[in-house]
Amino acid sequence: MRILLVASAYNSLTQRVHAELRNRGHAVAVEVTPAGRDVVAAVDRHDPELIVAPLLKTAVPREVWTARTCLIVHPGPVGDRGPSSLDWAVHEDAAEWGVTVLQAEEEMDAGPVWATAEFPVPRTGKSDLYRGEVSDAALDAVLTAVERFASGRHSPTAQGGAPTAQGGAPAAPGARARPPMRQETRRIAWADDPTATVLRKLRAADSQPGVLDVLLGGEWFLHGGRPEPRLRGRPGELLATRAGAVCRATVDGAVWIPELRARTGPGVPRACKLPATHALAGRLPRLPELSVPPLCPAGDGAPWSDITYREDGPVGTLSFSFPGGAMSTGHCRRLLAAYRAACERPTSVLVLGGTRDFFSNGIHLGVIEAAPDPAAESWANINAMDDLVEAVLTTTDRLVVAAIGGNAAAGGVMLALAADEVWCRSGSVLNPHYRLMGLYGSEYWTYSLPRRVGAATAERLVREALPVCAGQARDIGLADRVIECPPARFSAEVTRLAQHWAGSSGAQSRLVAKKAESERREAVTPLAAVRERELAHMRRIFLDPGAPYHALRRAFVRKQPSPARPAVPHEVADA
Repeated sequence: MRILLVASAYNSLTQRVHAELRNRGHAVAVEVTPAGRDVVAAVDRHDPELIVAPLLKTAVPREVWTARTCLIVHPGPVGDRGPSSLDWAVHEDAAEWGVTVLQAEEEMDAGPVWATAEFPVPRTGKSDLYRGEVSDAALDAVLTAVERFASGRHSPTAQGGAPTAQGGAPAAPGARARPPMRQETRRIAWADDPTATVLRKLRAADSQPGVLDVLLGGEWFLHGGRPEPRLRGRPGELLATRAGAVCRATVDGAVWIPELRARTGPGVPRACKLPATHALAGRLPRLPELSVPPLCPAGDGAPWSDITYREDGPVGTLSFSFPGGAMSTGHCRRLLAAYRAACERPTSVLVLGGTRDFFSNGIHLGVIEAAPDPAAESWANINAMDDLVEAVLTTTDRLVVAAIGGNAAAGGVMLALAADEVWCRSGSVLNPHYRLMGLYGSEYWTYSLPRRVGAATAERLVREALPVCAGQARDIGLADRVIECPPARFSAEVTRLAQHWAGSSGAQSRLVAKKAESERREAVTPLAAVRERELAHMRRIFLDPGAPYHALRRAFVRKQPSPARPAVPHEVADA
């Protein structure tokens, strides 16, 4: 069936719906449409049988929804209306929530219901929830709605295709029409709000729009929040720093805030989200820097860290959680130190990742954009990523699993491909390319990608620059295993499977084959030569002020209209 996706942004959900519908044989076009007239033009251009809007912040024009069936994905249950549905659910600590696929009509979120799906709401950030439980529910509901539409031969009144009027469907508990959530509601009262309330407000604003606050004489949007089990101080006071985050006291405890974004005035470009200590550079008073060991334990009562380690018998799990999946030079270096320490442990299988949400999206474009010399920081960052990937590629004394619980892109995908096996959660979306940022790419992709999928498929993936769903990734060899489970179960499932693999008869023979492959690789395609060739391309791009990468990076991190994306030549090496 010819399906047109219209969206206000090509976000994670739009990418997943796009990839999954394509993988099921539909002809799918995507239009990012900021205004109603663009929707009309897109419909005229593509002449779709069905229109689906996974993320649309503007109303569908009347001339579109009166002429064609247009399905809207609303991140709320039946009876819920308004643009801040998920924000309110997290803010009010809802235990259950839902997704509704409804037909566009005159009144927003009030059309007939084609499909619904419910999900539990874990106490995690809104953006993590959106890419996890919401994404799973939304995809189930979209696929159901598309199937119902097709079975009714494109007529909602035909047998099997009829939607349900909202008045005929019971509203979910807590569902109602609500206004947009404003900063007045999100604001933290540091002198009054207990830690649980502070964390809930931060979760409801993550990663957009953040919680507006005053700190050290400036106005900042606070992003993310983790509880601190031990430190105490005067409410609102900054107590310490760790791994780029700042710790701030509440009335009954403290929270770690990993990222800040400066508030800018009218006519001033939007500021980048940055690690908190980076954003506050020059303003921070003398604060203790609380270090954590390279292998910081996870769990309740443990100090917060964005990199943690645990052991379960023969399996070590090195997990990391960097906001937005972006890995700065500092992130890469700290993760490399932790990886080397993990390789000193007496384990036979090392899991890299294994948590919900982002695995990695590669270099940190925000830190690069905010640097005094973005070209120099780009160069430092890509070399730090290469160092990390090289360490994984050259590990020959144990088996390494890259466990992707959420999404991964660009260098983050290549980091995963450096492992012996790639295991994805069923909801994962991979973007194994660099072209949309005007980059050639590094992280040994010209070796790892064709080794996995073959030279022809590798060339197609980087040229088309389309998202790949987990099932397709397995089918083409980009992933070895797809784990069917909700986000909250992924870590436990990975550990169980890794323990089984560690105890299997094939593990030792796989390790012997891995060492032999490493020796053959160095004789045929030395990693140093691969790195040198890739970095030569990257250096030329970084040092050219007119290269599209610089404008594309700036537009991406500052949420500006994106310039035209270039065609970047790519070459793949023989595996």
